[in-house]
Amino acid sequence: MRSDPQRLSFSIGARDGAARAGVIQTPHGPIETPAFIPLATKGSVRGLDTDEVAGLGYQLILGNTYHLFDSPGPERIAAAGDLHGFMNWDRALITDSGGFQVFSLAHGGVANEVKGSGRKGDHGSEVEITEEGARFRSPRDGRELFLSPEVSMQIQAELGADIALAFDECTPFHADRDYTARSTERTHRWLDRCVAWYDEHGPSGQALFGIVQGGTHEDLRRESAEAVSAAGVHGLAIGGTLGRDKEEMAAVLAFTAPLLPEEAAKHLLGIGEVDDLLGGISLGLDVFDCAVPTRLARHGVALAPSPETRWRLDLRKGRWVGDRRPMVEGCPCPACTRHDRDYISYLSRAEELTAVRLIVLHNLTYMRELTTHARSAIEAGTFDAYRAAVLAGSPPWTA
Repeated sequence: MRSDPQRLSFSIGARDGAARAGVIQTPHGPIETPAFIPLATKGSVRGLDTDEVAGLGYQLILGNTYHLFDSPGPERIAAAGDLHGFMNWDRALITDSGGFQVFSLAHGGVANEVKGSGRKGDHGSEVEITEEGARFRSPRDGRELFLSPEVSMQIQAELGADIALAFDECTPFHADRDYTARSTERTHRWLDRCVAWYDEHGPSGQALFGIVQGGTHEDLRRESAEAVSAAGVHGLAIGGTLGRDKEEMAAVLAFTAPLLPEEAAKHLLGIGEVDDLLGGISLGLDVFDCAVPTRLARHGVALAPSPETRWRLDLRKGRWVGDRRPMVEGCPCPACTRHDRDYISYLSRAEELTAVRLIVLHNLTYMRELTTHARSAIEAGTFDAYRAAVLAGSPPWTA
């Protein structure tokens, strides 16, 4: 597979150490990097209309192959033109391959798996992973579903993603080295099948990113980075388990990021905490997706410049009664400029949907401010100082 600027191009405009500011060009417009990607897992960014997401300044959102395959189905979406037409989004779109959701069905998701409450042993009775692909039952209605490299690529083609991700197996951190090595090798064979399908059937406007696996093992990550780079994909993503805690994750990223080709666009999958995102940018990673901003909003939690509480402001606590301050002073989001903590806390404790919407607007604004000002700091050669100020508790717009 050869690079095709009609599908995707990436240029780096400024560097500050390993951190870089660039632009990914897609058929649906540019993506200025570093960039955070809001999740539109089921064809919607939680609580928001697509015009609102665009109004927040986002140029790229992520849809999920597994969920959209399960419902409403790629045929129904294709009848609307593609996912752009179905959800009325005219900017760039990336789709996850579905591999992580297979992991979640097998292990109960990352949080459960890290806490030790996920499923152990092999992939349990719910998921059967073979060389052919992954067979499982829909948790929604019990139908048997099957995902393979070819099926995943076909679905992503019908979804009309600007960037498709290759189908991979996401291994848990408790898997031993032998299983992780065999799984990583299978991911590479699946990548070869994705590339073969793509070379024959890939839509003219769609780029393909490969996913580097290898668990927490430096030698396996090195082998995976070499294999994925050799496949000639348009960009690379770091996926799979990154360890039990933040310290191990930072170590895995520190030895993995330098293995990726310098000229490639680099995506860190599923990571979007404030400190982790800044750490990824410092290593030269370009785009990041994570459910944290919208998931927190569902539970009444706003992002705030508060390292001691992991950048969280819990608005469901009773202490905010009568508090007339905005969620975060100086935040330009619609919630902070028009409402106070007392009102949003009341709405959240009453489980009003308006609270979710307002906090999503705030949290996504916070992430946009974080990456926009990181980009400006890289261009000015002051990224290290910017990162230190944010980690010390300064809001992104004043750091």
